[in-house]
Amino acid sequence: MIPQVKSLLEKKYLEYATEEFIALDPVQIPHYFSKKEDIEIAGFLAASIAWGQRPVILKNAKTILSFMDYDPHQFILHHTNADLIVFNNFRHRTMLAEDIKFFITSLKNIYQNHGGLEQVFINGFKKGSVKESINELNSVFFSIEHPNRTRKHISNPAKNSAAKRLNMFLRWMVRQDHSSIDFGVWKTIPSSQLMIPLDVHTARNARQLGLLHRKSNDWKAVEELTHNLRYFDANDPVKYDYALFGMGIYNQN
Repeated sequence: MIPQVKSLLEKKYLEYATEEFIALDPVQIPHYFSKKEDIEIAGFLAASIAWGQRPVILKNAKTILSFMDYDPHQFILHHTNADLIVFNNFRHRTMLAEDIKFFITSLKNIYQNHGGLEQVFINGFKKGSVKESINELNSVFFSIEHPNRTRKHISNPAKNSAAKRLNMFLRWMVRQDHSSIDFGVWKTIPSSQLMIPLDVHTARNARQLGLLHRKSNDWKAVEELTHNLRYFDANDPVKYDYALFGMGIYNQN
């Protein structure tokens, strides 16, 4: 069974990990940019609202960028409170104006005082794992005064969250392959240590293929599935995210 599963995943990875994927996915948002800081900021904001219908995600992510004059790094560094008024009517599902405003304020703190997003994740990774990277982000992101409600918009694997959107963001920043979907602009965290972005589509197909037995879609499930995918490709286990997600979203197996 295992060789057949690997063969299927390899086939579907090559089928779905193509340039055409970009136009339909939130990863298209950071693809508007070439400067590293713009890529990571646009990617982080797009990933942070990446739940719900993809056309709505893309529309709202583009709205955020338009409010930043499509110059996210400079906007983050130099915005004032008056510049945030434009976000007063922003809403994406449960992410409200006060949430996105805090995201921008916190990113300013991160880029001015903590060396940027990459450095925050690296500092956590040096403690042992991608899980520690995400925990470090949580710590730094909410180290300044913040609305308590905004905490729910940054997942925390220390609380057993699957952290799907943050693992997806890390995939974008760290991986690089033939497809050029992912950017590979972060060089310190190796692809071998990335964790699978687990959502309902990925989990359902993983269970059907016998790669995941845990019933809850939580961090323990992320660890179980990623561990099993490393048997297929120890250097790049999360490449199979394309296969498992694509088989779910396009209803193929």
